[in-house]
Amino acid sequence: MSEVNRPTETPSQDKAIRMWAMILHLSLLLNFILPIAGVVVPILIWQIKKNDFPIIDAHGKNAVNWLISAVIYSFVSGLLMLVMVGIVGLIIVGVLAIVFPIIAGIKANNGEVWKYPLSITFLK
Repeated sequence: MSEVNRPTETPSQDKAIRMWAMILHLSLLLNFILPIAGVVVPILIWQIKKNDFPIIDAHGKNAVNWLISAVIYSFVSGLLMLVMVGIVGLIIVGVLAIVFPIIAGIKANNGEVWKYPLSITFLK
């Protein structure tokens, strides 16, 4: 997008956008405290704030794509536990479920939209 067509944001709006984007990503970590909250809170933030700050829509889609992907990877790893291979997959998904939201939150606070690696694109 060229600088001429880019909407201008005040410094306080930019700070609010970065804060909400960071909170959206870090709220995925609530899965480790209260599992349903780690799904509901990011989706609520995304749906409520995407109209106020359009860039939040991209952050929300990336976070939800990762959530869905992590559930699929966990399910497949759970099935593979029947043949004693899935425990490695579950450990990897667990570690990535901590690391990816932290990286995304830091990037969002820096004003970047970060697509989670290994995330399947369900929402475009």
